[in-house]
Amino acid sequence: MPNNIKNELSKLLSLKRKATIKNKVNHMMNAIQINKDMHSRYIYNELNQILEADSLNRKYYYINRLLKSLTQFKKSKYNDLNLNQWKKYDDIITDSLWLIDKRDKTGEHSAKYWGNFIPQIPNQLIKRFTKKNELVLDTFLGSGTTMIESIRLQRNCVGIELNPEVIKKTEEIIKKEIKSNESKSKTKIIKGDSKTVSLDKHLKKFKKKTAQLVIMHPPYWDIIKFSKFKKDLSNTETIEHFLDDFGLIIDNVTDYLDSDRYLAVVIGDKYNKGEWIPIGFRVMSEVLKRNYKLKSIIVKNYEETSSKKGQENLWRYRALVGGFYIFKHEYILLFQKK
Repeated sequence: MPNNIKNELSKLLSLKRKATIKNKVNHMMNAIQINKDMHSRYIYNELNQILEADSLNRKYYYINRLLKSLTQFKKSKYNDLNLNQWKKYDDIITDSLWLIDKRDKTGEHSAKYWGNFIPQIPNQLIKRFTKKNELVLDTFLGSGTTMIESIRLQRNCVGIELNPEVIKKTEEIIKKEIKSNESKSKTKIIKGDSKTVSLDKHLKKFKKKTAQLVIMHPPYWDIIKFSKFKKDLSNTETIEHFLDDFGLIIDNVTDYLDSDRYLAVVIGDKYNKGEWIPIGFRVMSEVLKRNYKLKSIIVKNYEETSSKKGQENLWRYRALVGGFYIFKHEYILLFQKK
C-alpha cells in the first residue's frame, strides 16, 4: 500500500473523467497486499467501491468518505474503534446470534477445565466495551479465560476465584501467557468469595477504584459441581438460594463498576425432572432489580458438551420420549450500569 495514499486520494478529486479515476484507483488497488492486515483489506474494499461507482459524483462521495476515515478519528466512549472506519472491524460481532464453530485453543487456552467458556466470548466483549489499559473484572475466574484475553488485548484484569487449587493452576497459566505475549498488562488473582470480597486494596495496584467492564460466567446452578465449598454457587440447594447468592455478588460488584459501563453475564439453562429451568432469564431478572438496564440478550450456540460427548443419539432419543428439546445454546446477557 502506498504511503502517500491520502495524497493520491486528494488528487482523485481534481479529476473530471471516470475512466481516469478508474485507472488511478486500479493502480492503487494493485499496490495493496489485501491479505496483509485488516487495515489494508479495509482500504482495498473502499477503493473497490470507488471503482464500481457508476456516476462521477458517487465516486467523489466515496473518495471523500475514505479520506475522512483516514484523516479523522471518530472516538467511541467504550472502546478504541475508529467509527469512521467501522467497516474495517468485520471481526466484531454485532448480531444477537453468535455461531462460533470452534473454541480458540491457542496459547494457554484449554478446554480441560470443566465448565470454562470459550475465549471468543470475552474477546468480543473486551474489544467492544473497553479501551487499552482499562480494567476488566471477572468474578468467576476459573482457569483464567477472561484474563488471558485481557492480556492479549492489552487490558488489565482482576479475577476472583474461590478454589485455591484452581488459583494455583491458573497463576501458572497466566505467567506463561504474559511471558509469551511479552505483555505489560497488569493482572491480579484474588482468592475469595465474590459475594463479600473487598477489592479496594487490590485495585490500588492498578491506580484505580473501579473497573470498566465486569464479566461473569457463574455456574449454571448445580449442573456442574465445581468444588465442595458451601460458598460455591454450584452447591446451592435450590434455584432460589442460587439467585439470592448471585444477587449478593451483583450487589458487591456494582460499586466497583464505573457508571454507564457494561456488565456481561454468560449463563445457560437447566432441564430437571421433566421441566425446563430458565436460569438465564431468572438471572436477568435478578440483575434488573439493581441499578442496571438491559442492552442485549445474545444467544450463542454450542454443539457439544463433556456430559453429552459421544451420546448424541441417546439424547435425541430422550428428547423424543420426553417431549423436550436438547440444549444447543447459552445466553450472553449484556447490561449497562445506570
